[in-house]
Amino acid sequence: MEFLQKLQISTHNEGISTGSKWLAGHGVVINSYSPVDGALIAAVSTANKEDYDQVVTKAQEAFEQWRLWPAPKRGEVVRQIGQALRAYKEELGKLVSYEMGKSLQEGMGEVQEMIDICDFAVGLSRQLHGLTMHSERPGHRMYEQYHPLGVVGIITAFNFPVAVWSWNSMLAWICGDVCVWKPSEKTPLCAIACQHIITSIFEANGVPEGVSCLVSGGREVGEWISKDERIPLVSATGSTRMGKAVAVNVAQRLGRSLLELGGNNAIIVTKNADLQIAVPAAVFGAVGTAGQRCTTTRRLIIHEEIFDVFTNKLLHAYQQLKIGNPLNPENHVGPLIDKDAVQQYLHAIEECKNQGGVFLTDTGVLDGEAYSSGCYVKPCIAKVAHHYPIVHKETFAPILYLIPYKTLEEAITIQNSVPQGLSSAIMTTDLREAELFLSHAGSDCGIANVNIGTSGAEIGGAFGGEKETGGGRESGSDAWKNYMRRQTNTINYTNQLPLAQGIKFDIS
Repeated sequence: MEFLQKLQISTHNEGISTGSKWLAGHGVVINSYSPVDGALIAAVSTANKEDYDQVVTKAQEAFEQWRLWPAPKRGEVVRQIGQALRAYKEELGKLVSYEMGKSLQEGMGEVQEMIDICDFAVGLSRQLHGLTMHSERPGHRMYEQYHPLGVVGIITAFNFPVAVWSWNSMLAWICGDVCVWKPSEKTPLCAIACQHIITSIFEANGVPEGVSCLVSGGREVGEWISKDERIPLVSATGSTRMGKAVAVNVAQRLGRSLLELGGNNAIIVTKNADLQIAVPAAVFGAVGTAGQRCTTTRRLIIHEEIFDVFTNKLLHAYQQLKIGNPLNPENHVGPLIDKDAVQQYLHAIEECKNQGGVFLTDTGVLDGEAYSSGCYVKPCIAKVAHHYPIVHKETFAPILYLIPYKTLEEAITIQNSVPQGLSSAIMTTDLREAELFLSHAGSDCGIANVNIGTSGAEIGGAFGGEKETGGGRESGSDAWKNYMRRQTNTINYTNQLPLAQGIKFDIS
């Protein structure tokens, strides 16, 4: 395919890079198969421990130089990366769609998120502010400033194979850090394409080799990163199970971890909801990326007075969904990432049925020539009780659970009853209902929306969640502080040295 050639993706690719230099990997070879048609796209060489150590050493060397660049100069490099991403938006968006399986519109949208975070980071490069304060001692000045942290390890998941890396790397770079990226072994080509795109920008600006490093591989690479004392911050996106393992490894060496883990997101639909808004928000939130977003809508908590009306409208909308090749912009839903994901989908459906759930739509795997990869499934809806164990689990698939409620307080309790705490939403035209949902007694999630769905986030706001979602914050607001170390400074500009609590110490 032409877009693969433009992104310098061949039938065999090295998956280890320190920037312009691509290293021969001595690990296993990963084959990347497209869930769209089951075709083998390309093979990728991965790292062994010696390869990994070589990359981190180069990153350490690069940090010694990169941290001395003025932040606005680093921002200028990121600005040029944003321009390059604009030029490659179509090609990279198609690769994301083809290798991961999300719709072409979503693939393009993911690249746009990368462009947006570049723009955000450029402005931020001139605003890495500290804080001044008054000292209790005369003739003293106190302030706080932020310094670059060092090597940042970035572990990303398959469902957003490029955007989440950019959320971390663009901010880390303008802060003066260097990055070592371990992409998902299910989408290695997207990472390789990104590295190719930025290489020419780095070379043209004399950026030190090692500021952007790529280490492809399996679970072992993530373990090396999480246990590596040379890496002060590990940003990991993925399952809660994976995040807990990373958190333990990083904590044992007293490092920092930034975790973006699972979600089990709900929309509360009150009897005062505008259904013209609520229905499309629920549908897009539930079936976008074939239910493989951490912000996917997995539960609809619907007031009992409108439960049947809303459900009928939802079912009508589901009948209009087009499932198929995501590179065809007319299709709404693409495939799951692989056949393991399909089995998880089927297993969750059986669990739901066994626990008492009633499915209101067909379920199962689609067959036929158009679905030859075996990864296309039917988005489905089930009426459940909120105490069913399956409802409290995150299944990365387009399964939507409907739960009736009587009072808003009950609905909020139901929403907050799951272990995860990423995204949430309420659909209402009642100001009091909206404000209660956003109050201390409301949603316990990191994201709480009114009259928009749970999926999607603007880069200007910090993204992340609570409880088993990990507590991390990426992207906008003051998330940049994660990538820097804070230092308090006190300057005495007198010829006296006042000691604490009036202690006298005479050396004359």
